Amino acid sequence: MTDVLRRGRASLAFSFFAQGATFALLVTRIPAIQDRYGVSDALLPVFLAAVPILAGVGSVTTEQLVRRIRPSRLLRWSQPVVLLALLGVGAGGQLAGLGSALAAFGLAVGALDASMNMLGVSLQRTYGRSIMLSFHAVYSLGGIVGASLAWVGAHWHLALWVSYLPVVAVLLPAALVGSRWYVDGDPAPAEEGQGKTAGGGVVFKLLLPLCLVMTFAYIGDSTVSNWSAKYLQDVLGSSEQLATVPYNVYMVTTLLGRAIGDFGVRRFGAVAVVRLGALVAALGFAVVSVAPGAWVGMLGFTLLGLGLCVLVPQTFAAAGRLFPGASDVAIARLNIFNYVGFLVGSPLVGALGDAWSYRGAMLVPMVLVLVTLAYARSFAAQPDRYGGGHERPRTADVGRGSNGL
Repeated sequence: MTDVLRRGRASLAFSFFAQGATFALLVTRIPAIQDRYGVSDALLPVFLAAVPILAGVGSVTTEQLVRRIRPSRLLRWSQPVVLLALLGVGAGGQLAGLGSALAAFGLAVGALDASMNMLGVSLQRTYGRSIMLSFHAVYSLGGIVGASLAWVGAHWHLALWVSYLPVVAVLLPAALVGSRWYVDGDPAPAEEGQGKTAGGGVVFKLLLPLCLVMTFAYIGDSTVSNWSAKYLQDVLGSSEQLATVPYNVYMVTTLLGRAIGDFGVRRFGAVAVVRLGALVAALGFAVVSVAPGAWVGMLGFTLLGLGLCVLVPQTFAAAGRLFPGASDVAIARLNIFNYVGFLVGSPLVGALGDAWSYRGAMLVPMVLVLVTLAYARSFAAQPDRYGGGHERPRTADVGRGSNGL
C-alpha cells in the first residue's frame, strides 16, 4: 500500500469528519437560530425543507460537472463554502441573510456529499476491499464532536458566531491543506451485466432498488434525529434531560457499527451485512413502538443505530460496483435520495403521530426498512474477470492524486 493511498484515505477521512461536525453544529442549534432571527414556528419548516431541496439540486449539478471536472476539485472547493455558510448562519442578523446562508449551505452540501462518496468509492476500488464504512464512521465521530461543541455553546449561552468561528477557523485551513492529497481513480471498465449500456451510462431502472434503500434508510435516520426526544418525553414519560440522550446513543452506536462494519463486509459479504442491518433496525423500531418506559425505548434507539449505520455506506459502494464505468454519475444520482428520505421522514412520522399515534407511526419506518431485505441482492459483489466476486486493486490509479488536475 503506497503512501499516496494512505494520504488519500486520511485526507478524505478528515473531509468526512469535518462535514459531520459542520452538519451537527447546524442542526443541533436550530432553536438558537430560530431565536436569533425571529423565525416563527410556521416559517421554520420552510427554511428547514429548503436545505435538503437545494442539496438535491447541488447533487444533480454535480452529476453534470463530474463529466468535465474531477470529484476531488469539486470536494476541494465545496467544503470551504459549506463551512463559510455555517459561519454566515451564525453571524447574520436578518432573515434575508439567513436565507442566503442556508441556500449556499444546501447547494454546496449536495456537491460535497456527492463528491466525498465518489472519492470514497473510487478509493475502495483501488484498495480492493471494503473501506466505505470507515469513512462514514469518521463522519459519525464528527457528528458527535459537533453536537458536543453545540452543547457547550448552548450551556454557556454563547452567541452562534462565537460557537462557529473557532470551528471554522480550524477546519477550513485544515480541509484546504488536506485536499492536496485527495486521490481520484478512473472509472473501472464496464463489464457485461454490470449496469453497462451502449453509451456507458447509468440505467435508472437498475439503480432504482438502491435509490429506494437510500430513501428508506434516511427516513429511519430522520425519524430518530427529529422525533426521538419528543417520543421519549411525550410518549414514554421521560424527563426533559433524559430525552436528549437517545440521539447521542444513536450517534455513538452508529459510530461503533460503522467502525467494525468493513470487517463484517470482508468476512461475510455486503449482502449479509445489509440484511443483518435491516433486521436489527426493524427490531429497534419494534422495541421503540412497544416500549413500556424510557429505558426500554433507549434500547430500541440503540438497536436502530447499530442497524441503520451500515445501509447508506453500502448503498454507495453497491452503486459503484453496479456501474463501474460510470460510478461518479451513479453516486451523484443516488445521493439525491438521501435528501428525499430526509424530507419525507420527519413530516411522515409527525403526520401519522398526530392522526393516529406515535407508537403506530414508528411501525411505518420499520416496515420500510424491512423492504430493504427484498433488495439485498443488489448489494452483491459483481463477478469480474479476476474471479471471486471481489474488486481488484487498480494499480494504474494509485498515483493519480488530485494535484495537477
